[in-house]
Amino acid sequence: SPELITFATISNSLKLMYTLSIYLVRAILPIVALFSKKIRLFVSGRKSVWTTLSTELDPQARYVWVHTASLGEFEQGLPVIKALRKQGYKVLVTFFSPSGYEVRKNTPDADIVVYLPLDTPANARRFVQMVQPAMAVFVKYEFWWHYLSQLHKANVPTYLLSGIFRPTQAFFKPYGGFMRRCLHCFTHFFVQNDQSKQLLNGLGFTNVTVGGDTRFDRVAEIVARDNHLDFVGQFKGDALCVVFGSSWPADEEIYLQYLNTCKANIKFIIAPHNIHPTEIAVLRDNKQKLDRKVALFSEKDTLNLSDYEVLILDTIGMLTKVYSYADIAYVGGGMGTSGLHNVLEPAVFGIPVIIGKNYEKFNEAKELVALGGVLSVDSGEAFAEVMNSLVNSAEKRQIVGNINREYITEKKGATNAFLEGI
Repeated sequence: SPELITFATISNSLKLMYTLSIYLVRAILPIVALFSKKIRLFVSGRKSVWTTLSTELDPQARYVWVHTASLGEFEQGLPVIKALRKQGYKVLVTFFSPSGYEVRKNTPDADIVVYLPLDTPANARRFVQMVQPAMAVFVKYEFWWHYLSQLHKANVPTYLLSGIFRPTQAFFKPYGGFMRRCLHCFTHFFVQNDQSKQLLNGLGFTNVTVGGDTRFDRVAEIVARDNHLDFVGQFKGDALCVVFGSSWPADEEIYLQYLNTCKANIKFIIAPHNIHPTEIAVLRDNKQKLDRKVALFSEKDTLNLSDYEVLILDTIGMLTKVYSYADIAYVGGGMGTSGLHNVLEPAVFGIPVIIGKNYEKFNEAKELVALGGVLSVDSGEAFAEVMNSLVNSAEKRQIVGNINREYITEKKGATNAFLEGI
């Protein structure tokens, strides 16, 4: 009918526009890389993908391809990655972002780790033909049209793990037909909540299971491991310890004044999101910001850390262990628009967690704020008020922290739901 012809024409036009946009991005990126270290890593890291695959792939093995956008999604998928390896699969992990790949490129939890080549038809076809995955798992989101199409054509079982959908996404808009076509490539959707299931049901998808969020299983594992760090123990001593995790300048604006004026016996650990030396120097040396005796992690072997009041982590990869020493945690990202970081990592240790004002897109934060385990502040004055109430009452710290611990305990189980489902 004319209507179907028109629909097919529009859909094919959108597909062409999508493909052309990928080629355009590929052409522009080397120029942008001249001015951005992150983009340089993005571009240069992808140059070795095909060589790595050709030399490291075992032709006799069954691979599960797990795609993660960045570090957070890798941590989210890690319980499933470990479980699949125990079942005899080898696991190939791909990252889109340098912030994930550069931290986990040598992880012992995967057999091969590479960047995901850009989503061109040729790249997708070559990748699927080389890997020949037994199954593919996309963690939480990222819907790359050509990769999904190639998996579908090759009859590879393809799953979305801990997916989350919102009405504002293109899938659920009148103009979202092209994006909706991506969803038909999935064998099954394992989603975090009922809203996501209902939204997919509304599009006619019945292959949906509310399995929960594997991040709860992941953070539960964190408590059980060895989190001992000698240098943090030396720094903390017998004092109360507050950890500021993944904080941005907008977060610093509300907590640094408190650090400068607080008279209580407290040790402060700051783990900035941006650890560029210039940014660290500004934070450390600008006395208008931080007027305390400050040490850097990189100096830990030359200093007696017990003599210092503030410790700045000018490195990455150890924040989850540092949280185990905290009596109170502040999780960054919520005062600005960069996005709230993971509140579950400190919450699992049964401590109060403070965040900024912007957290509506983060379901676990919304639920914990409602329960009283996570405390949201919108100003330096509000932060100081909340901090004082927690510092001055061990009983309140315990009550608030227990809310967080119990919440995570009740939410575990998404990994088993996924394994049983597949």
